[in-house]
Amino acid sequence: MDGLFTGPASDRRKFLDRLVLAMDPAHGRRVADYEKSMRARNRLLSEENPDRGWLDAIESQLAATGVAIALARIELVSLLSGVIIRTSNPQSPFPDALLRLEGSLEILAADTPASDMESEYCERLRNSRRIDSAAGRTLEGPHRSDFKVTHRPKGMAAELCSTGEQKALLIGIILAHARLVADLNGFAPILLLDEIAAHLDSGRRAALFDIIDALNCQAWMTGTDKALFDAMGARARYFTVSAGSVDEERDSQ
Repeated sequence: MDGLFTGPASDRRKFLDRLVLAMDPAHGRRVADYEKSMRARNRLLSEENPDRGWLDAIESQLAATGVAIALARIELVSLLSGVIIRTSNPQSPFPDALLRLEGSLEILAADTPASDMESEYCERLRNSRRIDSAAGRTLEGPHRSDFKVTHRPKGMAAELCSTGEQKALLIGIILAHARLVADLNGFAPILLLDEIAAHLDSGRRAALFDIIDALNCQAWMTGTDKALFDAMGARARYFTVSAGSVDEERDSQ
């Protein structure tokens, strides 16, 4: 995920939606339903004389699922930001991140009751039919939102930070999310960290292992150089994957 902060907004939305999904299993279905409705609307708008009644029905469904998606994302960002602030440690090698959402529905949610958001978004969809038809796509909705991250100590947007700082920010967000899941569910999630140690210097590796240990969670970390995990010591179990087999290294316990 090296390019998360510098890549397209769609990558950050998918990342955010996975974080939401860990808290709200229904979120995946809402996103799928929204995308299905949006494709149906786009097809209708491509027709010369689309059925207005059918458009009304699709846009009502689009508004309902779209607002639900936006509100779920907003709630996750708020909760995650709270965890980051509560566990802030200026000495941590994983800097605090400021999180925010940018999008029309997020702006609308700031001063509009949730009960009124659906009707407002539905009205916007109706008013934009001609523009969206010409564009060949729906131009407003949660599929256009962006998840923005700022390096809090430096006050710098994540996409402008060094690659090392970006990796540290991303890891910090993942660790904060694990703490949030633990707070809400009573137990921490399983962490799957692919090639995590290769991207960090020795100090950050040791700090990461200590934090994972303190989370009291199960973590699977992969790597091609066993020496990168020396700071774990006897706290970890080591497995070698080779020629299609997995063998535990008993002498590393």
